[in-house]
Amino acid sequence: MTTWAIFGGSFDPPHVGHVLAAAWVRSTQRVDRVIVVPVREHAFGKGVVPFPHRRRMTELAFAPIRGVRVSDLEARMAGPSYTVKTLERLRRDHPDVSLRLVVGSDLVDQVPRWKEGERIPGLAPLLVVGRGGHGEGDEDVLMPAVSSTEVRRRLAAGESVDALVPRAVAAYAARHRLYRAR
Repeated sequence: MTTWAIFGGSFDPPHVGHVLAAAWVRSTQRVDRVIVVPVREHAFGKGVVPFPHRRRMTELAFAPIRGVRVSDLEARMAGPSYTVKTLERLRRDHPDVSLRLVVGSDLVDQVPRWKEGERIPGLAPLLVVGRGGHGEGDEDVLMPAVSSTEVRRRLAAGESVDALVPRAVAAYAARHRLYRAR
C-alpha cells in the first residue's frame, strides 16, 4: 500500500525547519510521498498572507526535495482549514493510500484540542518530528529552533533572514513586498 505523509501548516512563510522536516520524513520514514498542504485560512482566525503567495513560496521552498508535492486542496475546500476535514477529504479521494500526519513535537499536546482532534490519529497516525526546545519526537534528530513568527518579525524590521528561509522564498517575499512593516 502507498503511504503519504501529510504536512500541513500556515507556511507564512515556509522556513528551513519546514524544509528539513520534510526532507527528514522523506528520507527516513516509510512514506512514498510527502504532501505539503498550506492552509487556506487559519482555523483560529490568525491573519496570514494571501494563499496564492503562501502556496508559491511553499512550492519554491520544497522544490529541491524529490517526492514532496505541494497541494492546493485546502484552497478548494469551503470554510476554515481543519486538519480533520483535510484528512477526511484525502481518505475519500484516495482510499488506496495510507496516511500519516507530520506534526512537530511542539504540537503533539495540542492535537486533542483541534477540531475533532481525537479522530485525527485514527485517520492518519502521527509522525512526530522533534523540534528544538520541545519534548517527544526523535530526540536524536531535532529541527532548528526557527519560527515563521521570527522570520516575519525580521522581514518587517528589514533584518536578514539568511539561513532561516530558503533563498528563493526570501527573494519572493522581497519582490512582492510581503511582511514589510506598514
